[in-house]
Amino acid sequence: MKKKKSFKKSTLRQKLLHKYRLVILNEETFEERLSFKLTKLNLFVLISVSVILLIAGTTVLIAFTPLREYIPGYSSTILKKKAVELSLLTDSLEVELGNNILYLNSIKKALTGVVKIESINRDSIFNAISTDPENFDLAPSREDSILRRVVEQEEKYNIFANTRSKIGIVLSPPVSGSISDGYNPKTKHFAVDVIVPENAPIKSAADGTVIFADWTPDTGNVVIIDHGNGIISAYKHNSSLTKQQGDLVESGEVVALAGSTGELSTGPHLHFELWINGFPINPTNFIDFK
Repeated sequence: MKKKKSFKKSTLRQKLLHKYRLVILNEETFEERLSFKLTKLNLFVLISVSVILLIAGTTVLIAFTPLREYIPGYSSTILKKKAVELSLLTDSLEVELGNNILYLNSIKKALTGVVKIESINRDSIFNAISTDPENFDLAPSREDSILRRVVEQEEKYNIFANTRSKIGIVLSPPVSGSISDGYNPKTKHFAVDVIVPENAPIKSAADGTVIFADWTPDTGNVVIIDHGNGIISAYKHNSSLTKQQGDLVESGEVVALAGSTGELSTGPHLHFELWINGFPINPTNFIDFK
């Protein structure tokens, strides 16, 4: 048995180490051009080393050179960086857009009568809206009165202070007519009702952007315009609208036609509201409707 095993081992070794000659001849002249002495073991080692070097070289090209970008499934590093930056920017814009939409929706609901005025929420408006001003004593104190007199004396002869504009924006009357119901915070009527003929043109009080133009059950056809600097005007009970949400309007431009739409209307008139920084104010303090 031992002899057979040793014989097999020697035979395998002889096969692996048996020498062969690889000759390259000229096909026409049969001239020998190249010749190599090889064994099966040398050929196996040569092929193995070549395969390993090929795999290693391919791996290096894919992992450490820009050539990997041409292989399906790999993307550019620059594109990945831009994608991450755009993703972060999109998230920030979505958050900011969501906050603005919530704020605008709260104002629209309040101005169109869907919710009560007290439910408007925005930063410092939380407590200011829910507090009844009648519970406070707004009479000036002694120190305040003295300070006012001092300031009035100092500004009495200041010609620059007298010529300085007190209002950052000029408001023009949306319509002309007599007021049937004035501004009255006690009855929650934060507007003036101006009597006008049916289909009379309703004009924008100032330059701005239409942020709401639609129909509501209580106030009919409504137009709300943002004039910037926190100033918003609302025009309600119109028979029809001439502007759409997102339109840019100029001062004096027709935005609707007067009417008597909505459940709260009792006749053709304009229900006009003026808001500054989320608070309703008396429009007659800034606009002469006659």
